[in-house]
Amino acid sequence: MPNIVAIVGRPNVGKSTLFNRLTGERAAIVDPTSGVTRDRHYGTSDWNGIEFSIIDTGGVVVGSEDVFEDAIRKQVELAMDEADVILFMVDVKEGLSPLDEDVADLIRRSPKKVFLVANKVDNNIRSADAPEFYALGFEQMYEISAINGSGTGELLDEVVKEFEHTVMEEVPDLPKIAFIGRPNVGKSSMINALLGDERNIVTPVAGTTRDSIYTRYNSFGFDFLLVDTAGVRKKGKVTENIEFYSVMRSIRAIESSDICVLMLDATQGIESQDINLFGLAQKNHKGIVVVVNKWDLVEKETNTHKDFEEHIRRKIAPFTDVPIIFTSVINKQRIHKTLETVNKVHIARSQSISTRKLMDIILPIVTENPPPAVKGKFVKVKYITQLKLAYPAFVFFCNMPQYVGDPYKRFVENRLRQEFDFTGVPIEIFYRQK
Repeated sequence: MPNIVAIVGRPNVGKSTLFNRLTGERAAIVDPTSGVTRDRHYGTSDWNGIEFSIIDTGGVVVGSEDVFEDAIRKQVELAMDEADVILFMVDVKEGLSPLDEDVADLIRRSPKKVFLVANKVDNNIRSADAPEFYALGFEQMYEISAINGSGTGELLDEVVKEFEHTVMEEVPDLPKIAFIGRPNVGKSSMINALLGDERNIVTPVAGTTRDSIYTRYNSFGFDFLLVDTAGVRKKGKVTENIEFYSVMRSIRAIESSDICVLMLDATQGIESQDINLFGLAQKNHKGIVVVVNKWDLVEKETNTHKDFEEHIRRKIAPFTDVPIIFTSVINKQRIHKTLETVNKVHIARSQSISTRKLMDIILPIVTENPPPAVKGKFVKVKYITQLKLAYPAFVFFCNMPQYVGDPYKRFVENRLRQEFDFTGVPIEIFYRQK
């Protein structure tokens, strides 16, 4: 798992601006109104080839009338506990504030490495004002401007040095299967049934599993690392302090896995949080298997496999080429079929298709069924090859890639799936000019 950096500080010092700069996206809302970041945002970045995760925290306020104050403070503390490095951000433009001293008191309780970051140093005058923050008691300060990026390189040079000394736990180089889903859908029970013991704590209380656990499964010809993750709740229901860990670690487990088994509760159906998890697994190019658990509790007269499956596919569209298995973990029904299906998806995700095969099979298809002409211009595909990535990705070289529309891209993807069996595997297709 990558190292974690937490950005903390009082409201409106530029934490979200720095977060957006480091992640290269606009994931965090940037607004001059203090306290905009109520929830935690996380993202990934890398510097000099070293990858790390970033947590953007809400501004710490003490003694205000804000009803969110206590919740924000608790989640900042959790982010600091989870992080390997803390960036303590202050605002040179506004100067040293009593709130900065409150945050400093909070940070001093942490044994983690802390970098004092003076933001909004846009000119020499502000640089001259920065030394007042040494009064907070930190040995070294880094002057930056998050909005234009100045000084961030020097800061990151020092941050990643901390990671070079981190001893990462060695994990066997085996396919990693993450069991994901909302709390209490049967993830731990599924792993326990497969392993034949009570490896994980299983209770009817939602959210019992607090951490992600790797367990090796080596039986019946399969050799996997099974990853049980904490159940992910909707953001509005993440009220327990420790729930913050659960959400982040579940998401990180998805990112570091090869195949995701999305487990649903047959008595509740597929909900928005399930669809969000499905989308996250797809976005990260993971193989996906959908498991509908507790099927023994469903009234078969009103619900059939076919109806339930069609409903799921409508919800997860447009990526519907996914295996769906109906299980009852408590009765040990079709739990080994789950592993068989996972293995098939892993093989499909790992397959390497030669350029010759693509040229012999797919090129004639696209030649006979070219994209529609646009303004009298005809697209001609000349060459197809697969990229050497951890997931299936193909490049179609053609004369005018800008005229290839989404409907035609879906047509080509469907033909690739038909010819090479990519069930359960998201694939990427790029059109480039030759």
